[in-house]
Amino acid sequence: MMRFPDMAEGARETHGWNVPISPIPAVNVASVPQRSPLRYPGGKTWLIPHIRHWLGHMETKPNQLIEPFAGGAIVSLTAVMENLAQRAVMAELDQDVAAFWKAALHYTEELKEKVRDFSLSREAIEFLALQPPESIVSWGFRTLVLNRTRRGGILANGAALARVGENGKGIESRWYPDTIIKRLAGIARYANRIDFRETDGLGLLEDRLCNSGFETVVFADPPYTAGGKRAGRRLYNTNSIDHRRLFSILSNSRAEFLMTYDKSQEVLSLVKEYGFEAVEVQMKNTHHAKVPELVITRSPIFNT
Repeated sequence: MMRFPDMAEGARETHGWNVPISPIPAVNVASVPQRSPLRYPGGKTWLIPHIRHWLGHMETKPNQLIEPFAGGAIVSLTAVMENLAQRAVMAELDQDVAAFWKAALHYTEELKEKVRDFSLSREAIEFLALQPPESIVSWGFRTLVLNRTRRGGILANGAALARVGENGKGIESRWYPDTIIKRLAGIARYANRIDFRETDGLGLLEDRLCNSGFETVVFADPPYTAGGKRAGRRLYNTNSIDHRRLFSILSNSRAEFLMTYDKSQEVLSLVKEYGFEAVEVQMKNTHHAKVPELVITRSPIFNT
């Protein structure tokens, strides 16, 4: 059952339900380590304090953390690099994003060399975008360049290059070769503890959770298409997901999990139906507007 304190305890009402506010605030992304080279729309760097609290308070360190919708994979990277889980299993169906992770994990030196040698210009980016990749490294590098130079890091078809960018630097505002190379090197040091799969995340969950126990945990941040939301369709090339199936898979498993969702009536109804716990976190989007997100767990981790 969901545990909803009174409004006086800091909850907000949504369709007759009092959704507790998490006692852990969203953090400024500059206050936590930036480990992923990808600027992923809907990235979860702001959630890292919740992840640390969730994993850090478990009686036994999880053997594996499964992230079925990897994207920028900041949670998997944090879990492994901060020794909060022994291993991470990442899944991503988007071919461009998958190519990046294959290159980053298995061909790090070649990818670093391409970053080091690239001369950034609009012409070079446009040429790169039109070139059929000749190898997984070339494909992963193309993904990285487009992600770092397009507005909001959006890789979906039709996304435009940054115009103004950070401090008016345009396409150069997010292209820091030395920093990107450093992050790639950091990932390489933990590559033997990260298992990447280019596959459907829900299928991976069903396969991995059917015989697993409490030694496995799941972090799920699906594309935000529940409740009629359009952001997922606009931001990601691969955005179709059966949200009820995700809830059902997790409910039928023994794994502890943490899910993040945009706040909507559909999601809150699923939380109530499956007897999960939910708290609200106020985070800032790319336009610095505060938007509510739900952090959903099996147990009352954040609202007790």
